[in-house]
Amino acid sequence: MKIAIGSKNPAKIGAVQDVFAYDEVISTDASSQVSKQPFSDTETRQGAINRAAGSLQATSGDIGIGLEGGVMYVDDALYLCNWGALMTIDDVIFTGSGARILLPKEIDDELKKGLELGDVMDNYAKRKDVRQKEGAIGIFTNNRISRKEMFVHAVKLLHGQWAYWQENR
Repeated sequence: MKIAIGSKNPAKIGAVQDVFAYDEVISTDASSQVSKQPFSDTETRQGAINRAAGSLQATSGDIGIGLEGGVMYVDDALYLCNWGALMTIDDVIFTGSGARILLPKEIDDELKKGLELGDVMDNYAKRKDVRQKEGAIGIFTNNRISRKEMFVHAVKLLHGQWAYWQENR
């Protein structure tokens, strides 16, 4: 089976490859069609759905997967969030969300200036390409959870929903 993922990000591709280990994974640069820095669950989820749809349109995949990282508020506190979407060629969509952790106030302040979390994290952690590697979750969990692992969880949720649907339709 061909699994299309709407991203060229190594952490996202690796997550899909881990879960769909026996399938062919095709990556394509599908647009999220949302803000570069999504600021809500709704926007982050929609970005994942758009990437899943875009990956199917751009490839010969049997299913499309979109993964999107974002931030969202709980009361006045900013949290990291992530969403995944799996779309079949018949336009059936499954979504799921993963880990959430509180972000420091200084990260919130920088994001409110219009910057993207990946760029803020490079400066904050004094590292390069954090979004392609450990991600904010890796920095703030002291590498207990990497960005790839965070997305593996979301992809497992998608895979499980899809497999259940396949067996019971």
